Amino acid sequence: MALEVGIVGLPNVGKSTIFNALTSAGALAANYPFATIEPNVGIVNVPDPRLKIIQSFIPTDKLVFASVRIVDIAGIVRGAATGEGLGNKFLSHIRETDAVLHVVRCFEDSDITHVDESVDPIRDIDTIDTELCLADLETVTSAADKAIRTARAGDKESIARLEVCNKAKALLEQGKPARGLQLNPDEQNAIKSLGLLTSKRVLYVANVAEDDLEGKSPLVEVVRKRAALEGGDVIPVCGKLEAELSELPEADRQEMLESHGLKEPALATLSRGAYKLLGLQSYYTAGKIEVRAWTIKQGFTAPQAAGVIHTDLERGFIRAEVYSVEDLVQFKTEAAIKAAGKMRVEGKSYVMKDADVCNFLTSA
Repeated sequence: MALEVGIVGLPNVGKSTIFNALTSAGALAANYPFATIEPNVGIVNVPDPRLKIIQSFIPTDKLVFASVRIVDIAGIVRGAATGEGLGNKFLSHIRETDAVLHVVRCFEDSDITHVDESVDPIRDIDTIDTELCLADLETVTSAADKAIRTARAGDKESIARLEVCNKAKALLEQGKPARGLQLNPDEQNAIKSLGLLTSKRVLYVANVAEDDLEGKSPLVEVVRKRAALEGGDVIPVCGKLEAELSELPEADRQEMLESHGLKEPALATLSRGAYKLLGLQSYYTAGKIEVRAWTIKQGFTAPQAAGVIHTDLERGFIRAEVYSVEDLVQFKTEAAIKAAGKMRVEGKSYVMKDADVCNFLTSA
């Protein structure tokens, strides 16, 4: 399962700078509104040191990391939902993503003009939310109008759809995102097909100055409080520093990170944050050809995890041989893990754990 996230934000908050740094896409974006007309797309590996640990005990030809598809979505401005700036051109790109990285400017710099001429993270967040809410309001109003006609004829699915549309409409009219709706499983299924923009989970990316790498400034704190109210999180990232890091040879990056008191680049922090936000985890398969990380949802059973590799494996699932990376570090080989009785044989009801190493036996 490939994770796709969209980066959104007002113009000149550092959105494209951070995108370029994450994907090593090259030169920084120009310092003017509407620099990004069509979305740039980058596919990046999710940093995962456990893959190399496995490879150190199970020699293999290659490592295959989990990946994230990052979409740099056009800068959104006030009035976008009614055609200002790039208007609705950005909407379809957001609909296709699993989650949103909302970049918020949390630094002062007189050389970088803010579209509203001052730095105010909460105002900026509200601007984006308002435009997305207005776009969603149009969507649910249209869907409700269609559902009314068939609901009158007694169609149960239309009746349920109309009820959930009305719930969403009431919240959106207050300028509040649809992710704040309290829905039961049936209602969640009813609204999912609408592809509401504000139903996406949001990870706030606070673009901070070089003297605030831990995000302790008042500008970041107000974003942190906002995220907490939404059940979300904030990751402080210095776009300027990450841009400099992306231009260095890999051998020099760690030295520069350490000189700033950092252990890893932003991609590692952001990917973990996105995994946590969406309830994802990784498991591994290991053999002579490759050691590979697979992305699954927390709570997946062994057959469902096998199905991520191929649907035939889920249908023909018999059992899974499972051990942990820690077991491999301790016992050095799979044979030794088996001899120690640490190789578990799990059936169809087994719920996968993060960092399981698996060998699936199927009839496929």
